[in-house]
Amino acid sequence: MSGSAPLLGAIADDVTGAADLCSTLVREGMRTVLTIGVVRDLDLPAVDALVVALKSRTAPVAEAVGDASEALAWLRDLGAKQFFFKYCSTFDSTPEGNIGPVGDALLEAVGADITVVCPAYPTNSRTVYQGHLFVGDRLLSESSMARHPLTPMTDPDIARFIGNQTSRSVGLVPYGIVRDGPEAIERRLEELRRAGISYAVTDALEDAHLRAIGAACANLVLVTGASGVALGLPENFRRRSLLPERANRVDLPPLEGPPVVVVGSCSAATQEQVRRMAAHYPAIKVNVLDVYRGQGDVESLAASAIAHLAEGPVLVYTTAPPDEVADVQERVGVDRANSLIESALGELTRRLVASGARRLVLAGGETSAAIVRALGIRTLAVGREIAPGVPWMMSLGDPPLAVALKSGNFGGPDFFLQALEMAQ
Repeated sequence: MSGSAPLLGAIADDVTGAADLCSTLVREGMRTVLTIGVVRDLDLPAVDALVVALKSRTAPVAEAVGDASEALAWLRDLGAKQFFFKYCSTFDSTPEGNIGPVGDALLEAVGADITVVCPAYPTNSRTVYQGHLFVGDRLLSESSMARHPLTPMTDPDIARFIGNQTSRSVGLVPYGIVRDGPEAIERRLEELRRAGISYAVTDALEDAHLRAIGAACANLVLVTGASGVALGLPENFRRRSLLPERANRVDLPPLEGPPVVVVGSCSAATQEQVRRMAAHYPAIKVNVLDVYRGQGDVESLAASAIAHLAEGPVLVYTTAPPDEVADVQERVGVDRANSLIESALGELTRRLVASGARRLVLAGGETSAAIVRALGIRTLAVGREIAPGVPWMMSLGDPPLAVALKSGNFGGPDFFLQALEMAQ
C-alpha cells in the first residue's frame, strides 16, 4: 500500500455501518477509504482513516472474532495509531454476541485495559441515558427494533446487555460526568480502569457529549461505538499536529448511466421509502417464496428491470411488512430466506450493472454486503452525504460505480428520491 499510514483504523460489523462511519469521518475532515474486508494487495492513496467493512454482525461468534482479528492485524501492519470498532447505534446483536466477543478479542490483541461503549447517535435519534438506549423518546425495547427479524432488541440496558456477552466487567460513565466535559470523563475512565472495568458505557444526549467523549478517548488504543462518538476523534489528531484542517466537502467525479435502487431491508423506515419511490418509478418486487419455489427466476426479473433502464431509475426490492417476513421465515427458515434474498439481489444487481447501470443506491446491511461482493467491489472512496450517515462513494475499480449504502433505519421518507436527485 502506498501513501502514509492511516491515523485511524476502523472495523465495522457491516457495510452500511462502515459507510456511516466513513461519512462522519469525512465530514470531520479526514480523507477516508472503505474496504470490503481485508484487501492486502490494493495500492491505496494516502488516507487519514481506513475503514474495513465486515459481514459479522450476525455471523457465528468464532467467525466474527476471526474476521475482526484479521482486520485488526492488517490495520496494525499498516501503522494505524488508534483503532475503532463500529457497531450499530441500536446495538444490534444477540445475547451471545457479537459485540462483546469481538470487543474482548480486540482489547486483548492491542493490550488495552479499558474501552468505551457508546452506541449513541443523536443525529439519528439514538441517545443513552443512565446506560439505557433510547430510539427517539422510546426505550430501545419499545421501538421497532424489538421486532427485528435477526436481532430483536428487547433489553435497553446496554451495560446489562453487553455484560451477558462478555466475562469482563462493565461500568457506567453517567450523564452528570459526561456533561462536565472531557477531563471529567477521563477521570471516570481512570477510576473504572483501576477498578478492573473493561467496558465503560457512556451516556450521551447530544453531539456535544459525543465530542467530549471522543476528546476523552485521545489516549485509548481502542474505541467502540456507533458512528456518533467518532465525531470527537479527528480533533485529537489535529491537537497533535497529525491532521491538518481541510474542507469538509468532498466531491467525487460524476458518472453517467441510469440509477438503480436495490432494497433488502424490511425496517419501518425503508418500507415507507420504498412506497414513496414506487409511486414515481418502475418497481419490481422480488418475492422470496417465489424464488424458493423456482417460480420467480432471477433471469426474468432482471430482464424486466433492464427493460426499464432506458426510461430512468428502477427500484428492485424484497421489502415486506413484519407479518410477511415472519411467514417467509417460518416456511423457509431464517438462514435460507436471507441467503435467497442476498443471492437474488446480488445477481440482479450484477446484471443491471452489466447492462449499463452505474449509480447504485443499496439499502440494508446484509443486502448491501452481498451486492458489493457480487459486483467484486473491494475499495471505495468516500464523498459527500446524501443524508446523515449515508455518503455517496466511488468504487476504485473497473467499471467505476457511484454507490450509496444505506442502513435500513436511516434517511427520511423521501430518501431514495433525494438520492436520485443528487445522482443527476
